[in-house]
Amino acid sequence: MSSQKIQLPTDTIINGECAKEMRKLPAESIDCIFADPPYNLQLGGDLHRPNNSKVDAVNDDWDQFDSLKAYDKFTKEWLSTAHDLLKPDGTIWVIGSYHNIFRLGYILQDLGFWILNDVIWRKSNPMPNFRGRRFTNAHETMIWASKSEKSKYFFNYDAMKALNEDLQMRSDWYLPLCTGGERLKDKDGNKAHPTQKPEALLNRILLSSTRKGDTVLDPFFGTGTTGAAAKRLSRHYIGIEQDKNYAKIAKVRIAQVEPLADNLVETKPKREKPRVPFGSLVERGLLHPGAILTDSKKRHSVKVHADGSVIAQNHIENIRGSIHKVGAAVQNAPSCNGWTFWHYMDGKKSLPIDHLREQIRSESSQSAVN
Repeated sequence: MSSQKIQLPTDTIINGECAKEMRKLPAESIDCIFADPPYNLQLGGDLHRPNNSKVDAVNDDWDQFDSLKAYDKFTKEWLSTAHDLLKPDGTIWVIGSYHNIFRLGYILQDLGFWILNDVIWRKSNPMPNFRGRRFTNAHETMIWASKSEKSKYFFNYDAMKALNEDLQMRSDWYLPLCTGGERLKDKDGNKAHPTQKPEALLNRILLSSTRKGDTVLDPFFGTGTTGAAAKRLSRHYIGIEQDKNYAKIAKVRIAQVEPLADNLVETKPKREKPRVPFGSLVERGLLHPGAILTDSKKRHSVKVHADGSVIAQNHIENIRGSIHKVGAAVQNAPSCNGWTFWHYMDGKKSLPIDHLREQIRSESSQSAVN
């Protein structure tokens, strides 16, 4: 299959069976896939509340399989096609419950995907266990995997840290189910789709693992949560949905979404920013030879030399080298990020020298724009 001859149908909804339609797309053309496949719930009869009212559970034909063997065959088919479609550095998210997530993980690994994380979506408002014979199912599991072990996948660590009040984002996400005004209804007031995912979940997925302008494929598009989130965040989407009614609802829904063009800040991971050697701070006059740097608690100090090296002060050994090497040595640690460890005085404030590096990067960005 040649990706040069086939036009990628971005920002469209394709009506059809997922694997069949996926095979029509160019190989290695997709940046990210989000898949919410049938869970194969294997429900044994209707479920009722204590007041004898019937629970609106998932009992649609698309979630029914004759056997686990049939489900595995279906899964291998669409996942192998997904592997072909991903770019070498692309990633896939697959969500499921205890009914299917372990089978999905097994098949993912068999096909050569490299699992990066399993992320728990902990629901703040789960459906109770009405029979009282098991624990309440209060979470779903998402597997995040790269195309291969060698993939240089994208992870927006800094954006996730900012979203989590400057703490590392954990692999357990506490988010509510899709309810209220977000829950789409049909003309009779019933749920338009039984497993509609909240946009907050897709927003976090797309912000963490895609860039602005990336193409996201959802082979089980449903009522279009992935497309709505992608459009809002200035990503492209391709949705595949075999149910014409779901596809119709999704099309209307996405048409009403306004992109966050003026309010979308694209946080660039530090490793993708231009490299700035420590010596540049000295060359630019932001730090002068002889300047003293300390750690945040002022337990260690170094003197800056004209060549960009530093030498430890008040230390038994005459340790000289890079900000990283000397930072590690004074702490007797295997490594050290000198940019955040060493601080300089800005008036009466002690700030990490990383502030000066960001100043140079900011100036370089402005020069590129002008």
